Amino acid sequence: MNISLRLKTIGSLVDKCEKICDIGTDHAYLPIYLIEKDICNNAIASDINKGPVEKAKSNIKKEGLSDKITCRLGGGLKTIRPNEVDVAIIAGMGGNLIRDIIEESKDVFKSLDYCILQPVQNPDILRKYIYQSGYDILDEELCIDEGKYYEIIKIKYNDKFETVEDVYYEVGKKLIDKKHPLIKDYINFKINKYKNIVKYIKDDTELASIRKSQLNNNIIKLEELIKCL
Repeated sequence: MNISLRLKTIGSLVDKCEKICDIGTDHAYLPIYLIEKDICNNAIASDINKGPVEKAKSNIKKEGLSDKITCRLGGGLKTIRPNEVDVAIIAGMGGNLIRDIIEESKDVFKSLDYCILQPVQNPDILRKYIYQSGYDILDEELCIDEGKYYEIIKIKYNDKFETVEDVYYEVGKKLIDKKHPLIKDYINFKINKYKNIVKYIKDDTELASIRKSQLNNNIIKLEELIKCL
């Protein structure tokens, strides 16, 4: 099955295992891909909406994988029992929602070998939560798909809390450490985005002033970071 670069990059962080679950699976493209590539043997494709689950079932049947992939209807990791799968993938949602999914199913999360997260918004909020809630970031990836940057974070629960500089909520430390080929462009993209936001904040209120100050502080830290690369 042909899948997007975003999904392939997520798949690249999955080690060979017995069973995965894909939360918010949509069309079940990723579970199908992982089984066809012999990365996992079985999968659960789960989604909160009936429409995507029906599409997933149709695609799974078309690929002849109904004996390998089970579809479930429900929100977050509530469809999964502790120790039922080795790996969970939670992709294509906002960082706030992913954080909430982790919080409401910690018993499942703690039983995983690891989890792969791909937030479409607020990766900084998600990273801050990860560092402050006893999770270890094992690896990170970055890709551009159809003109948009996607950050992918591989984590494991270890009940240890790590203190990092705030700038590493904005840009993954693992991406910096391994000198990811896209990292300079990505940091410049974020700097330009924040500069544009500052430019368009015209209000003279205290709230606007605080927001400008936060953004300018982010810009300074990102500019300092890029000098070290």
